[in-house]
Amino acid sequence: MEREAVAQIAATFGWHEFLGHLTGGGTVANLEALWVAGRLKPGKTILASADSHYTHKRISAVLGLPFEALPTSREDGRIDIAALEQRAAIGDIGCVVATLGTTGTGAVDPLPEILRLRERFRFRVHVDGAYGGYFGLADNLTPAARAAFDCIGSADSVVIDPHKHGLQPYGCGCVLFADPSVAALYKHDSPYTYFTSKDLHLGEVSLECSRPGASAVALWATQRLLPLVRGGEFAADLSSSRSAALELTRRLSEHPRWLVPFPPALDIVVWAPRAGSAAEASAMSQKIFDRAAANDLHLALIRLPARYFEPGTFGQPEETGEGSVLCLRSVLMKPEHAAWVGEIFDRLMASSD
Repeated sequence: MEREAVAQIAATFGWHEFLGHLTGGGTVANLEALWVAGRLKPGKTILASADSHYTHKRISAVLGLPFEALPTSREDGRIDIAALEQRAAIGDIGCVVATLGTTGTGAVDPLPEILRLRERFRFRVHVDGAYGGYFGLADNLTPAARAAFDCIGSADSVVIDPHKHGLQPYGCGCVLFADPSVAALYKHDSPYTYFTSKDLHLGEVSLECSRPGASAVALWATQRLLPLVRGGEFAADLSSSRSAALELTRRLSEHPRWLVPFPPALDIVVWAPRAGSAAEASAMSQKIFDRAAANDLHLALIRLPARYFEPGTFGQPEETGEGSVLCLRSVLMKPEHAAWVGEIFDRLMASSD
């Protein structure tokens, strides 16, 4: 069941020959991908965007690999390709992490450009699609996001978290490698466990080794009911979530009370109240967050660089340099959110009076 379920995930980005398995979550999945990168490019630096998940820096430390965070573009929160090219030219890069759906803003790194740089500088490319990996099935992505998802199959490794959009409970991540020969890096002898077949056992290609089978069964059953195909019910739900995010963004952008730094790439919306300074906007965000919870509107808070907003937005132009703004954040990852956008916006307005 695990083999079949993982093969269906791999097929969404065109892989039919690969090595992959489930893990206990996205962190362990990313750990395996960077562990393989470190074995193939020993001692070399791992690069990721400043908005990538904190786990990459932590994992690199565990593996004893250097890690560097690259700046992001103020226009969309994606990794700065010019900065990546400049850093790669220095050399000593083992792997670049392309995040397809940052957990903060949902930004989708420009994977086509990263892959082109790989051709010049010969680093590995790992796609962290833990949050957004399934969105390649959606039919309403921006051209830039569509281009990124369409070339996932050219990456060296990919991580997807079924316990996010894949409708699974916690304890279900997935890591996949384009080159099945990386299995040799896991090779060990365990005759007391794997004696029933001459085929490669999944326990022989996993850092976790023994794992519960329940997550594999649940994922397999879910994908039987909701196949991972474009135009299917599962894909339609992803598109619905994104439509909800676009509609909420439209309402926020058209109202003078709110500031949206950039439109959502997936289904995460971030915004801030308009104010005379970054500090004032941050205080207002905290106040609105608390009031909204009392109105059964449960938002999140995220601190973003002030440079994500237009210069002068919060007073003097220099305020948008190195400062930050506490923003409001909403994840519209349920298809039912599309029908609730009006109610969400009304409760937000009521909470900001």
